Amino acid sequence: MLIVRSALSACILAIVVGVSPAGAETYKLAAPDGTLHFTNAPTDPRYRRMAASSGTAAGWLRLPRAPKASGAVPYVKEIQDASRRYGVPVRLVSAVIRAESGFNPRAVSRKGARGLMQLMPTTASMLGVRNAFDPRQNIEGGVRHLRGLIDRFPHSLPLAIAAYNAGERAVAQYGGIPPYPETQDYVTKVMRFYGGFVEGGTTPSTRVYQTVASDGTITYTNIPPRGRR
Repeated sequence: MLIVRSALSACILAIVVGVSPAGAETYKLAAPDGTLHFTNAPTDPRYRRMAASSGTAAGWLRLPRAPKASGAVPYVKEIQDASRRYGVPVRLVSAVIRAESGFNPRAVSRKGARGLMQLMPTTASMLGVRNAFDPRQNIEGGVRHLRGLIDRFPHSLPLAIAAYNAGERAVAQYGGIPPYPETQDYVTKVMRFYGGFVEGGTTPSTRVYQTVASDGTITYTNIPPRGRR
C-alpha cells in the first residue's frame, strides 16, 4: 500500500509518479486533519477512485503543489495571553485548537460546538463566553476550561484532553480514556500536535515539573503548575 502526505516534496512526488505501475488505479482519501492519503490498494470504504489524467499511467498519482508554509500561527497574542493567565503551555493550546477547528473561528460541529476551541453553548455560558465565534473570547474560555480539566486530572495530560472531548464524567466513569473511537483518535492527535506522549513515551523537548504535596507525595508532570512557565 502506498500512503503519501500532501506536504511531500516535489522530489519525492517525482519518484512516486515515475515508478507507478502501468494500468494501476489510484484512490484518494482526505483525512479529517487535512492529510491526503493515496493508495492503489484501498482498505477503507471512504477511498474514492481518482479520474485518469493526461501524462500519467491510468490516472496514477499526480498531486498539486503543497502551499508554501507561512510559518505564522494564527491568533498568537490571544493564545499567549490566555496561556499566561491560566498556566497552560502555548503549544498545548495551539494543539487543541488545531485538532478542534483547524484554526477556523467560524467552525460549528454536528453537535453544535462552536469556534476555535469548539465550545458547546452550555459550556460557553458557564465560562462567561458571550460570543463563541469571537477568537479572543473563545480562546479565553477554552483555555480556562482546559486548565480546570488539567487540575481535575493532574497526573495524566491525556485524561485531561480526553475529558475536553468526551466530558470529565465519561473519563471518571471508565477510569481512563473512554473507549470511544472519536475520543481515542482525538487524544492521539492532540498529543501528536503537542509533541508530548501517549501512555508511556516522552519526548526530550517536553519540560517536566516536580511538585511536592503536603503529605510528601511527589508528582511529575509536563503541565506547569499555576504561576510557573
